Amino acid sequence: MRDLNGKVAVVTGGASGIGRGMAQRFAREGMRIVLADVEETALRQAETEMRAAGATVIAVPTDVSKLEDVEALAQRTLQEFGQVDIVCNNAGVAALGMPSWQAPIEDWKWVLGVNLWGVINGVHTFVPIMLKQGTEGHIVNTASLAGLMSGPMMATYGVSKFGVVALSEALHHELTLQGAQIGVSVLCPAWVNTRIADAERNRPSDLQRSEAMPQQPLEGVVRQLLATGLSPENVAEKVLHAVKNNRFYIITHPETKAIIRQRMENILEGRNPVFSGFGLGEQ
Repeated sequence: MRDLNGKVAVVTGGASGIGRGMAQRFAREGMRIVLADVEETALRQAETEMRAAGATVIAVPTDVSKLEDVEALAQRTLQEFGQVDIVCNNAGVAALGMPSWQAPIEDWKWVLGVNLWGVINGVHTFVPIMLKQGTEGHIVNTASLAGLMSGPMMATYGVSKFGVVALSEALHHELTLQGAQIGVSVLCPAWVNTRIADAERNRPSDLQRSEAMPQQPLEGVVRQLLATGLSPENVAEKVLHAVKNNRFYIITHPETKAIIRQRMENILEGRNPVFSGFGLGEQ
């Protein structure tokens, strides 16, 4: 998709972080924006600020883990703008690390519900609409470097993101076989300066942990890496380039390709997995 002016973009997790960055970048291309987020106060603030900057935008409170919410999001989009051209299934959460066998079942349900089922619900709901339109379109699914390599203390997050990569690749093949004019990209960033480490603020009441968990050893490291990570605006530029050039894999941190390559070579050579750090050279 080269000309985005006047087109419509739906961005989940759009109130902050990478989602907010993508929404603002698309707005500067002249797109009309539908912001979706579960955090309603931040969502309304983002809507107000983007409108003040001249964007055409509406905000729709949405819990992407619930199919009925995503269907309502699609209906509102069509009611307001009559079409949908880009869908960014971006909403994501993280439960900070612990061994996989110690992760509470509530963590698994919450993280998979948002990170994986949120993308499943987005694909299930929006792709049929876009196919029926018969026009150019693009799907951007937010995975992570954690969807291309595995590490300790991140099982819930990694499982969700590997699933997003697999779904995105399958979707790309399926749309290609149909000759559809809908491109697919999977966004695989490493450390980005967002508030994902504070995602607990949006954990639903029915998935609260049954008992308090002690602070995890990696929490401080994760917060430091996020604080010094790539800006959401930088990530958004890379997403825009991928959409305009129909690029599937969006690797935001080129230095992480060595880790991805090592994992692939270990698979091909039948070697056991090796952990080489969290993506920016640290051991």
